[in-house]
Amino acid sequence: MKISPDILVREAMEAREKAYAPYSNFKVGAAVLTESGRIYRGCNIENASYGLTICAERVAIFKAVSEGEKIKAIAVTSSGGQDITLPCGACRQVIQELCPGADLLLADSEGNFKTYKISDLLPMPFKL
Repeated sequence: MKISPDILVREAMEAREKAYAPYSNFKVGAAVLTESGRIYRGCNIENASYGLTICAERVAIFKAVSEGEKIKAIAVTSSGGQDITLPCGACRQVIQELCPGADLLLADSEGNFKTYKISDLLPMPFKL
């Protein structure tokens, strides 16, 4: 089954609605498409102890990886208006390690997106 980029972005927008963001009120949703054709969603989940907060991208990626999936594409969107949503540094490192060849569909709050590769956003990743 082939899934269009627009559908994956829409899945991320739906995931965004489940975000738990009472402190920042900045809701983020992510959706990953795997080689098997499955889609895994994630949203940001904040915590009063900010260091325990987790980003939408990592939630979706970890769900897919924990099921043995290989990721082809990742869509990310937020409640941030007309600017596209860029993954934070921690998420960029996770993407680099767990799905370095994936297409990154980075969208604004309305679903307009641009496509990147992780090497565009993290040119010199940490490696062991």
